[in-house]
Amino acid sequence: MQEVLPTIEEWRAEGEDIALATVVKTTGPAPRFEGAKMAVTRSGKLVGSVSGGCVEGAVFEEAQRVLRSRKPKLVKYGISKESAWDIGLSCGGGIEVYISPLE
Repeated sequence: MQEVLPTIEEWRAEGEDIALATVVKTTGPAPRFEGAKMAVTRSGKLVGSVSGGCVEGAVFEEAQRVLRSRKPKLVKYGISKESAWDIGLSCGGGIEVYISPLE
């Protein structure tokens, strides 16, 4: 949180609408640890990382949906034989990311 907090504070002072994405569970090899955070604004700004880049785009899109609906969401990313070409983690592990509007 320390890495994203100063930026979040700036965005709040500017009146930005912000969603916070947090890794809440990892399985197998994962690029980031539980607790890793990424913040996204409705206007398209981003700070932090939940996956080292491999699913940030998908998390960004989900965060935009959360900001529109104002409803938090839990999303899962990983690799499986069925979804090898979908958005996922090339490391073979999995992460669960909780995305919520920042009040």
